[in-house]
Amino acid sequence: MTDLTTAEGFNAAAKEHFPGHLDIAMTLVEHGKAEGAMQVGPQHLTPTGYLHGAAVVGLADTVCGSGCQGSKPEGAVGFTTIELKCNYMGTATSGTVTCTARMIHGGRTTQVWDADVAREDGKVIASFRCTQMVLWPKP
Repeated sequence: MTDLTTAEGFNAAAKEHFPGHLDIAMTLVEHGKAEGAMQVGPQHLTPTGYLHGAAVVGLADTVCGSGCQGSKPEGAVGFTTIELKCNYMGTATSGTVTCTARMIHGGRTTQVWDADVAREDGKVIASFRCTQMVLWPKP
């Protein structure tokens, strides 16, 4: 099985899944922090030519999820997103958008992650927060 706790392992496993379809590439996965990027293409845009909000959420949730995977407590078998929120302050029409996520709570049953999504010029276009439920083996 692929090691999903590293950027390289996640990228290899994600090619045929949702993150791969959005062309998301993880650049860093370490305990409590994750970073990723997405080259904006026509598939990420609305018919009016602006970055679709769902593409932004897809990037942010993927980056936070990768961080959660790399920060699971010992013995945990996975995680799932149980809540998310995104505030938009801008948009993009081309270029690369990046996401930097950090764990702000790392408990036994939940993790809370904050992330910023930014354009190439450094302007933050979205602020994202999610809660992840840590999954344990069934008895």
